[in-house]
Amino acid sequence: MPLAPPRILIIEDEPSILDNVVYALDREGMLSERASTGALGLGLIEAIEFDLVVLDIGLPDISGIEVCKNIRSKSDIPIIFLTARADEIDRILGLELGADDYITKPFSPRELAVRVKTILRRISNRTGHQERAPVFNVDQERKEIKFMGTLLTLTPFEYGILGKLISQPRRVFSRESLLYEVWTDSEDTSDRVIDTHMKSIRSKLRTVDPTRHPIRTHRSFGYSLEEP
Repeated sequence: MPLAPPRILIIEDEPSILDNVVYALDREGMLSERASTGALGLGLIEAIEFDLVVLDIGLPDISGIEVCKNIRSKSDIPIIFLTARADEIDRILGLELGADDYITKPFSPRELAVRVKTILRRISNRTGHQERAPVFNVDQERKEIKFMGTLLTLTPFEYGILGKLISQPRRVFSRESLLYEVWTDSEDTSDRVIDTHMKSIRSKLRTVDPTRHPIRTHRSFGYSLEEP
């Protein structure tokens, strides 16, 4: 199965620049997410696994420098700074913070796309492969599940069902066993409630990646997870 296209986050408050950058990256086969403030960008980074961040220094709420510091405290994701200030002090400051590249406005969106591809290629060559998010990632402390790097919005019952399937890939769970393990404190004991929640879970998975169908139905038996 081919790798998913690189996912790029653009944190920039000027709509015209956002539109041009998104267009240029889309033409190169990349997926783009937008954020017009630093706070929105940091929120997206918490919820989605990105391959690279394009970060404007002059944001309306918090500076790109502070956003970069926040990102670097948790991740080594590549960062390209955008700035209207071209003096050497800003450049040194940006790169010392851990930015991978630096481009000054006005700039060519096509040039930015080339720089993005160059950084991603360099990382791929260094690691031998481009690291991708796992299909599923379960955070038991936060009661959260990510699918392809994207945080799923699950009800407690949906979290319990999906978490149980993920815990033992390829094992077929009967509806009765899922009811027993997930609905221990519930008065609703109809096994059809499992089908209802499974339909909702599948819908949420398709929203993230419509090409993957990790949950398999075993007629008259139950459900299993086909992908680890």
